[in-house]
Amino acid sequence: MTQDDIPEYSADDFRDNTPDEVALADNAPLADVIAHPSSAEKSRDKGINVDEPHNLAAEMAVLGAILYDNNAYQRVGDLLQGSDFYAPANQRIYETAQVMIMKGRVADGVTLMEHFESDGVFADIGGAQYLTTLLDSSAFGPEIVDYARLIRDLAIRRELMQIGSMIVQSAAKSDGEMDGAGQIESAEKQLFALAERGTAQGGFVSFEQAVATSIEHATVAYQSDGGLSGISTGLDDLDQKIGGLHRSDLLILAGRPSMGKTALATNIAFNVAQACVREKQPDDSYKSVQGGVVGFYSLEMSADQLAGRILADVSCVPSDKIRRGDMDERDYARLREAAKEIERIPLHIDDTGGISISQLAARARRLQRSHGLDLLVIDYLQLVTAAAGAKSDSRVQEVSQITMAMKSLAKELAIPVIALSQLSRKVEERDDKRPQLSDLRESGSIEQDADMVMFVYRESYYLERQEPDENNENFLAWKERMESKAGKAEVIIAKQRHGPIGKVELAFDSNRVRFGNLAPAFRSNDFDDDE
Repeated sequence: MTQDDIPEYSADDFRDNTPDEVALADNAPLADVIAHPSSAEKSRDKGINVDEPHNLAAEMAVLGAILYDNNAYQRVGDLLQGSDFYAPANQRIYETAQVMIMKGRVADGVTLMEHFESDGVFADIGGAQYLTTLLDSSAFGPEIVDYARLIRDLAIRRELMQIGSMIVQSAAKSDGEMDGAGQIESAEKQLFALAERGTAQGGFVSFEQAVATSIEHATVAYQSDGGLSGISTGLDDLDQKIGGLHRSDLLILAGRPSMGKTALATNIAFNVAQACVREKQPDDSYKSVQGGVVGFYSLEMSADQLAGRILADVSCVPSDKIRRGDMDERDYARLREAAKEIERIPLHIDDTGGISISQLAARARRLQRSHGLDLLVIDYLQLVTAAAGAKSDSRVQEVSQITMAMKSLAKELAIPVIALSQLSRKVEERDDKRPQLSDLRESGSIEQDADMVMFVYRESYYLERQEPDENNENFLAWKERMESKAGKAEVIIAKQRHGPIGKVELAFDSNRVRFGNLAPAFRSNDFDDDE
């Protein structure tokens, strides 16, 4: 394109597309015409019937500042990426300057001219006249950061319009490629990605800020009655060992089948939800000051089965009697009373089978946004599938992707995430059935990504299956051992990133499928912590 091909535009035409008051060089409209198609043309190409929001003057001010002094890039580099610029020429100039600066080279009018001339695109970006215009339009003060934020905000708005247009076009199709539910999930993923782009504030924080945050957490622990900085599990000895459930932590709760890992996770979830107290904040939002709102992904059991377990616990009616309907009038009355007592606790259950990690994360974000979310429980990890498009030939790699995503979700939502996990059969081959970290099934990344790994172990389960004949000489020793372990369970803390490892004894009621605090008189004398 040559200058003869450029149509005439007035300054008023240019100002219509740049409503914000930023100083422009007199020949800026000329550069705009060279470098950019009109808003109407771009809108028609993307199926949008309204002008796309943009501010060319702000873009020119930021680019001019960077070309005038490359140190200005350090102030806006974390805020902006090339695609945030509306004008194609501005995108290309920013990305080229970015690469040059990152390589330690000078990015100014001379070096950019040499670069674009060698690539044969110098005329496409407006030539020397446009580079001069950028330098004349540059910002020289702290306003460059404000301009960068404005550019990013307008880019987010344009992308939001594009997502809306794509949703309309996709919903209008009837070719059967994706059903309505799939389209909703796709739209949610795009919107959440855009939300993260708009709100992410990554990067370094000063040590002073980090220390202040740490002191805040310590103060909460100091001022709390139980001495906890995290959310109480409702199990005193376990809380004392781990300090409660901490924000951003991924906790793996593992065990062999029938050890009670689902029961323990359910008990903790119920205890946290039952203790929930929320207070209104100055911005009209609500924050949990005690307990919390719980999300429970029950991928193995249905929601009503999980609720049945909790009802059995609260009503003290054995779960097997509830399943069989073998209840008298008194049992049924207790069951009804328990239902009334717990029906309003903030415990939300999702029993969708075969859910993908991306679906799981999207629904967790939605729950936090709509009702709040302070604890997430996933029962269990091996039933979660990899995100669409991230399938792997190896299940080990898939599990690695899933555990990394769960840890990222815990950090993103600033909540503890408890994920249940199966153990390999190697446990059954040993004389000592207590689980070890090497027993974690399918992936070493489970151990690597987790902030804490806990195992549930009930020796009584194995002793019951080893009962000798009454005439056997070992019967009395077995009976004595069985009596000492009946109604007890161990939670083995095999990894704790921020504290000691060790073991905790809990009471276990098999009729109510419930874990509880063990009275000191019933604790084993030989049960010592491993530091």
